[in-house]
Amino acid sequence: MRNYKFMAVENLSTRDKKYLWHPLTQHKLSKPQLPIVKAKGALLYDEDGNTYIDGIASWYTTMYGHGNEQIISAMTKQMQKLDFVMFSGLTHEPAIELSEQLMAILPENQAKIFFNDNGSTAIDAAIKMALQYFHNHGERRDTLIAFEDGFHGDTFGAMSASGLSSYNGPFEDFLLKVIRISIPKEHNLVSVKNKLKTILEENDCAAFIFEPLVQGAAGMKFHSAQGLDDLIQLCQSHDVLCIADEIMTGFGKTGMDFASENLLNKPDIICLSKALTAGMFPLSITSCSQKVYDRFLSDEVQKGFFHAHTFSAHPIGCAAALAGIALLNSPEIKERRAYIEKAHGRFSREIENHEKVGNVRVKGVILAIDLQLKIERYGNLRDELYRFFLERGVLLRPLGNTIYVLPPYVITNLQLQKIYDTITEVLNTF
Repeated sequence: MRNYKFMAVENLSTRDKKYLWHPLTQHKLSKPQLPIVKAKGALLYDEDGNTYIDGIASWYTTMYGHGNEQIISAMTKQMQKLDFVMFSGLTHEPAIELSEQLMAILPENQAKIFFNDNGSTAIDAAIKMALQYFHNHGERRDTLIAFEDGFHGDTFGAMSASGLSSYNGPFEDFLLKVIRISIPKEHNLVSVKNKLKTILEENDCAAFIFEPLVQGAAGMKFHSAQGLDDLIQLCQSHDVLCIADEIMTGFGKTGMDFASENLLNKPDIICLSKALTAGMFPLSITSCSQKVYDRFLSDEVQKGFFHAHTFSAHPIGCAAALAGIALLNSPEIKERRAYIEKAHGRFSREIENHEKVGNVRVKGVILAIDLQLKIERYGNLRDELYRFFLERGVLLRPLGNTIYVLPPYVITNLQLQKIYDTITEVLNTF
């Protein structure tokens, strides 16, 4: 067993603590942050030379591995040719080519690409598109529909759509109007559809926003593709726009390139980020159908979409995304995606009857395990699990009592097996 000793890297830890405020951290209670000095493939290296398998691809971004040479090369070439230029009134080839490449793989009803700079702002743009879509037609629709326990980001529009009170608590009196429904499963589909019908009839609904098939931050909760299809059809029959948040699920994680490919009824708007640039650059996209785009075409200037980010369509980010798409469709990555899914399936069958496993599920390269512990042996289960994994050279970030694995596609068989072995050790220790 390694001794990762947070305080052993005193220099960086001390410097970090002096000025930095970390996300999702209660600094009065937290231990010092683990300083990472190098990353390659599926491995992270700390200042003492210890290695850690990045079992969650650093929040589902570095799907082609850290330090991927093809992506670095593409970014380097781009910055030597055109580093940056504003995207209002100007355009450039990387953005144009990226739009062409995305349209080749996105669901067929998508027609236009709008650039943002991270997942939350992609969601905010989508919500504003939906609200203005009706405003431009002389309608005032003020209600959003979203799933219970959904998570869409931390900016105000995205936070309004999210349903996790641990993130939203202090701000709930200031958010947009959102009505929530349960995720659709076989046992509750009729009741969920009936509730949605009532919501649509009694409110002025602009959009239904959802994470397709998998709710990430809620604990990798899966739901029915057929059920979601039915809800989308119902919303679209009432001219309510449907927004698919594919920020986590996009680019191969659920087995298809996009989770929305599992649906017969396609979303009107799709949000992408994270693996879009393989973790190499902050960039996001809000794509939409021709129907949505056309509502903003007018002789009245103010009916245009007056929303902008300084770094929209950053050429270097576009170059990274183009290199990532080339990798996504390569035979090597497709083979690794298929291997990981099969390996997850084998491991899930090995542990599914373990007394401490409440539920285990696999979708694409996502493995999620709900722990069923009679007694919480430690004061903070999530933190204890996190440290347990780090001590054994594995970076996983449990969501409450849910352990999930979402590794880079380039993870080796041995590295993946080590993650499974460490999870087994958790089951036999906690």
